[in-house]
Amino acid sequence: MQARAVADRAAENAEEEALAALVSQYGATLYRVAFSVLRNSAEAEDAVQEAFLRVLRHREKLGEIRDQRVWLIRIVWNVVLDRKRRAKTRPETDDVADMARILPAAGLTAEERAAAAQHRAQVLGCVEQLPDKEREVLLLSAFQELSSVEIAAVLKITESSVRSRLFRARNLMAGLLEDSPYRNRSTR
Repeated sequence: MQARAVADRAAENAEEEALAALVSQYGATLYRVAFSVLRNSAEAEDAVQEAFLRVLRHREKLGEIRDQRVWLIRIVWNVVLDRKRRAKTRPETDDVADMARILPAAGLTAEERAAAAQHRAQVLGCVEQLPDKEREVLLLSAFQELSSVEIAAVLKITESSVRSRLFRARNLMAGLLEDSPYRNRSTR
């Protein structure tokens, strides 16, 4: 009886270590996925925590998962989409603390930092104008650097659909950026 209790504790410790390793290895990636959609650091952190809670509830499946990175991204992606559906609104502005974290602080003048922030806002604004399907694929490809195969697994679509949507998204982005009033003022 005592040997069984020791074995059970050892199994629990192994599960805890495996989960801790997942958090350590993929936490930042999952945060970037969540933040790329939610654009709010607190909401992104909450989404990642919720994703890991879901993993904890289904920890018995960990051994069966072939690509843990894609599996975890899919979980956080679903959490984020659930949150977006519940909120039914998109934030119009970025959080100042998030901007400070993203913008480089050293080596740029105030004017260059303002221009970089303006350009970033312009690009994100154009991304927000994309149709949902194209925006999802572009976020996962450009911002999260997932392959077509990984994106197909996350979104549960075919790889050819991913490539098609990505092609459309890039073309739409090029047109939106071309029409932007802030485009290359210095060359005009």
